[in-house]
Amino acid sequence: MIASNYQQQYLKTKVETASPGDLTLLLYEELYRKLNMAKSYLQKNQHTEMFERIDGARAIMYELLGTLNFDYSIANELRSLYQFYLSQLNLFVIKKDPELLEAVIEFAKGFAETWKQALQISKSGKGN
Repeated sequence: MIASNYQQQYLKTKVETASPGDLTLLLYEELYRKLNMAKSYLQKNQHTEMFERIDGARAIMYELLGTLNFDYSIANELRSLYQFYLSQLNLFVIKKDPELLEAVIEFAKGFAETWKQALQISKSGKGN
């Protein structure tokens, strides 16, 4: 219980001190983590726990949608991607088809890895 409190405090501090780019990375990483946990619970037929992780993943995707800056054209493409993968998650909830969930997991993994690389390039000054 005490370790959990320390972990929560660490995460809170990490979020409060993160740059907008780092916050986006945290969202992608948490999305990936929740989706993998949902997959694990699906395999164990623990549907209540699975749905809790799916709900958390959907909340993250809605947060990502809400943070889009439409001053940049890429925001429209990101919105389309987020909406598509949200629809895939919703379809997964109905059909319980693991392939639907796996597609969303791969999306989250790919975006987390790409965003992490972009941040590293940006922070090293190579993006200029």
